[in-house]
Amino acid sequence: MEHALTFETVSVRYRPGGPEAVSRVTFRVAPGERVALLGLNGCGKTTLLTAAVGLVPFTGTITVAGLTVARDTLRAVRDQVGFLFGVRDDQLLLPHVLHDVAFSLERRGVPRREAREQAQQALVALGAGHLAEMAPHRLSVGQRQRVALAASLVSRPQVVLLDEPSSALDPVGREELAQLLGRQQVSLLMATHDLPFARRVCHRFVMLEGGRVVIETTNINVIEEYQEQQIAQIVEASGVYFATRVSS
Repeated sequence: MEHALTFETVSVRYRPGGPEAVSRVTFRVAPGERVALLGLNGCGKTTLLTAAVGLVPFTGTITVAGLTVARDTLRAVRDQVGFLFGVRDDQLLLPHVLHDVAFSLERRGVPRREAREQAQQALVALGAGHLAEMAPHRLSVGQRQRVALAASLVSRPQVVLLDEPSSALDPVGREELAQLLGRQQVSLLMATHDLPFARRVCHRFVMLEGGRVVIETTNINVIEEYQEQQIAQIVEASGVYFATRVSS
């Protein structure tokens, strides 16, 4: 398999005739590569992740583990993907942690006992084995993060998609998560605002602006400089607007 994940001239509109949330995006993730998808809010990061598993309509071509994403391949595509949603509570829905982590295996026909044994192993590998019998709503933010990640990895997917994995974690939690992700032998695409975290975890960095790829690099310093310029322009524009309002 030459690439684990590819986007070829991918565009997304959430309604016919509406603006493009993503416009003609092209890039690839190699097997075992970890790529950070960066950019300001609304630039299209989450849209690309959800398009990769067929949750939003798109034009262009997306392939996952050699499978072209289409209506008749969605089940097979999703079987190859571990997905960490931006809102963890959208992912943890069953009464006990162990049941949640085992759910994707049971859905694929793995016998319940075997699925729960594998789920327990996934939790232990992520330092969350002691949480197996707890209710998800009783977990801390960091604990929910580990459990949701275990649910994403338990089926040993070829590709993992992570939406803001370091959000709401304290510095210790971010460092622990960075180490955990660094040990995973998977292809990874991670949408994040957290540049220090991306630097710790990823090999390559793709910057989106207005739904388009503006930078693709292995040097995160290039991204940092670009974002500093973006912020400076936003601040300057805000200052001009405020001054105009006051003077009028």
